[in-house]
Amino acid sequence: MQPLLTHHDRQRFEIYALYNFTADDDVTAHIRTLVEHFVPVAGMTDVELAEWIRAQGIDILVDLNGHTAHNRLPLFLRKPAPIQVTWLGYLATTGLPTMDYRLTDARADPPGRTESLHTETLWRLPDGLWCYEPHRFAPAVAPLPALRTGRLTFASFNNPAKVSVTILGVWARILQAVSDARLLLIRSALAARTTELERFFAGRGVDPRRVEFLERRSTADYLALYDRVDVALDTWPCAGGTTTCDALWMGVPTVTLAGDRSFSRSGASVLASVGLPDLIAETADDYVDRATAVAGDLPRLATLRDTLRERVRASPLVDARRFAAAIEHAYLAMAERALAGAEGARP
Repeated sequence: MQPLLTHHDRQRFEIYALYNFTADDDVTAHIRTLVEHFVPVAGMTDVELAEWIRAQGIDILVDLNGHTAHNRLPLFLRKPAPIQVTWLGYLATTGLPTMDYRLTDARADPPGRTESLHTETLWRLPDGLWCYEPHRFAPAVAPLPALRTGRLTFASFNNPAKVSVTILGVWARILQAVSDARLLLIRSALAARTTELERFFAGRGVDPRRVEFLERRSTADYLALYDRVDVALDTWPCAGGTTTCDALWMGVPTVTLAGDRSFSRSGASVLASVGLPDLIAETADDYVDRATAVAGDLPRLATLRDTLRERVRASPLVDARRFAAAIEHAYLAMAERALAGAEGARP
């Protein structure tokens, strides 16, 4: 969100950031400097906030939560703004008849494929629904680990809650195919979960010692972990977004399985925006084939390791000015539609 707020055209747009939480940190303080109005709203009821939004004359109200913690979706049922949009925080429909649009792209929501799953009209941005801002403190990309260790290391640093039994089965097949490879995973907060996963892999002929569980750590230390990783494996059915961007920035290609829902296709969206469509699988068998193929091509992996950061830097994924312009074009087009509709409704 920060790149968009930084590059909005202040001659054409006036930004209100309605902050529905109470914590305050350096990021919060920075966002305060990027907008004309930073308004804490956690203490306001939906009725009070709806009246306040109407009084300010807000034209477009954007939801960044969807069905996640601390959302204000009941507010949107009151329709306090003439145009209501959901974006970024929840890659699925809100289910609200009063939510007009969901911002997405043609890779996350291929035309004709997911419209029936939404109450909103899908508005596809031209490049992608993401704008990634790399961490300034990210370490330099290290040489390909396999050249140092003599074996392949896969990893999935996604939230452990995204690791489904289906994708575990696919990962087990990959480890069976690449017999000396290792897999790094983030340890679940549920103590029994690690034991369950060790038994799962053992039951499929994979020595549990080849799967290493890592504790959660700071962002800087998490980014440094990619020095140990040759190939990242995306989760399914809930795919990664920021994690995939981080991996690419650290020189690590990510293989993803694109499903039939928006939240299963976020990895596909990111990979398409940096020109890596060959890492997007459409079936479980395809996922295994693509992961083992890229793992077996050390020269290509080494080249990707050396060039991925520059590839990302040159892509639309991090072009904040281009992204902000696309968002602004969408907002203006939505406003034109609304005005045309209002004109047409006049007696």
